[in-house]
Amino acid sequence: MNPPTLSRQGILYALFAYGAWGLFPIYWKGFGSIPPVEVISHRLIWSLLFLLILVAAQRQLPACLRILRTPRLVGILTLTAALLSFNWGLFVYGVNTGQVVETSLGYFINPLVNVVLGFVILRERLSRAQIFAVILAAAGVIYFGYHLWKVPWIALGIASSFGLYGLFRKMAPVDPLPGLAIETAIMAPVAAGLIAIMGAHGSMHFLDTPGLTLLFIGGGIVTAFPLIWFISAAKLLPLSILGFFQYLAPTLQLAVGLFLFHEKFTPRDAIAFGLIWTAIGIFLGFSRGRPKAFTSEEVPQ
Repeated sequence: MNPPTLSRQGILYALFAYGAWGLFPIYWKGFGSIPPVEVISHRLIWSLLFLLILVAAQRQLPACLRILRTPRLVGILTLTAALLSFNWGLFVYGVNTGQVVETSLGYFINPLVNVVLGFVILRERLSRAQIFAVILAAAGVIYFGYHLWKVPWIALGIASSFGLYGLFRKMAPVDPLPGLAIETAIMAPVAAGLIAIMGAHGSMHFLDTPGLTLLFIGGGIVTAFPLIWFISAAKLLPLSILGFFQYLAPTLQLAVGLFLFHEKFTPRDAIAFGLIWTAIGIFLGFSRGRPKAFTSEEVPQ
C-alpha cells in the first residue's frame, strides 16, 4: 500500500478544496452591495439543504441523531454555529467592501491564533521558535494596522472567530460532516426568521432577478462541494500534509484582491505580510509531528 502522502487523489481533492476557498471572493463579490446578513442567511439555508443530502448519501443521519440527543454537544455546536456564521458574514462583508487583502491576512494568521489559543486555553507547550513566530506575526499585524491608522478588525475578527471555532469544535467529539450539518440546522431558523423580516419590510433581494436568485441558491452549492473535497482529502492525506494546503486559500485570495479587484498593496503592506509569512515559515519549520494549528474539525470560509 502506498504511503498516504503519495495519494494523488488526496492531493487533487486538497487542491480543489483550498483552491475553491481561495477563489471564493469572486463568487461573493457578485452580490455587490446586498447586505451580508441576507447573503449569509441564504447561505445557511441552502447549505443546510445540500449538507442534509450529503449526510444522507454518506449514511451519517444516525450520527446526527446521536448528537441531538446529547445536550452538551448541542450547546457547544450552538456556540460554534454562531462563531462560524459570524466568520462567514465578516468574510462576505470584507469582500464586498473592497477589503479582500485584509480578509486574506485573517486566514494567514489564523493558524498562529490557533497556536496561541492552544497555549493559553489548552496549556499546550510551545518551543522558543514557535513563540518567536507568534511574536513576529503579531508584529506584522500591528504594523499592518499602524500604517493604515486603524485596527485591522476584519483580519482579527476572521482569525479569532475561526480560531475559537476550531477550539470549541475540539471540545465536541463529533465528526466534521455531522457537526457542520447540526451547526447549520441550529442557525437555519434564525436565518429563516431574518429572511422573513426582510421580506415583510420589502428589503429582500432574493427574487429581484433570476441571476441573483441563482446566485443565492448557488451559495449552498459552493459551500457544500469544497467541503466534500476537503473531507475526501482529509481521509487520504495526513493532517500534517493537508495543513500546508491551508495557505493556498489566503494566497489565492490575496492574488484575487490584488490582480482582479485591483486593491492597493503598498510596500508597507508587503513588510507586514513578509513578517507574517516569515512567522509561518518559522512555525512550520520548527514544529514536530502534526501541527497543532490544523485539525480535521475545522472547515474554512
